[in-house]
Amino acid sequence: MKRIKKILWSVWRVWFYIVMLIPILIMLPFLVASILTESGYPYFFKMSRIWAKCVLFGMGFYYKVEKVQKLDPKKSYMFVANHTSMTDIMLMLAVVDNPFVFVGKMSLAKIPLFGFFYKRTSILVDRSCSKSRMEVFDQAQKRINRGLSICIFPEGGVPHDESILLDAFKDGAFRLAADHHLPIVPLIFPDNKKRLSYTFYSGSPGLMRAKILSPVETVSVAGEPLDRKELREKVRKIILDELMAFKEKDASKFE
Repeated sequence: MKRIKKILWSVWRVWFYIVMLIPILIMLPFLVASILTESGYPYFFKMSRIWAKCVLFGMGFYYKVEKVQKLDPKKSYMFVANHTSMTDIMLMLAVVDNPFVFVGKMSLAKIPLFGFFYKRTSILVDRSCSKSRMEVFDQAQKRINRGLSICIFPEGGVPHDESILLDAFKDGAFRLAADHHLPIVPLIFPDNKKRLSYTFYSGSPGLMRAKILSPVETVSVAGEPLDRKELREKVRKIILDELMAFKEKDASKFE
């Protein structure tokens, strides 16, 4: 029985990469056309959302999103969420309406075809290089000037220890948000680790919940940027408290 489960898990994991590529191949001419100019990015973003939903549904995932507050479609935000799975990117695209760009690690640019578009539309950072980290701020300002939002997973990566509910946050997202006066919108993804973690023989189709919380302001009443470390810990506590609430709610169902 265990051998059969491992075979099914292996096929399902391989299918994940196939279902990532199929929509890209179908939309390829339109995707390429949309990245030729900066003005084409909103169209690229719309197609990215279609791609993300195709991947989620193709894997047997269905999502339910709760929005605490309606966001201003004409305003730029900093979107942050807990990071536990490769599907975090897809779910972020599926549930957030405001066009945004990811700030992410360079290694994702190595994924065939997906990486081609990722490195041309996202802000890539080499966290081991101080120059690369500084360039992020200039690139972010250009995107914000075009009316776009920014998305960062502030844990800086998925924790190797899957028992960790929420890892420590890096400063980058909060420094960017404070310096550019971007309200921070926390998102909660309580199911992605269960659905498709980085443990190969694990996961299953099913529900993926998402909760979009109210924006956290990053400037004082006087218009001064708030302390990024205080913002970091405040937002981390908000996300951690929400994750704990989901965990307790799920546990109570089995009592």
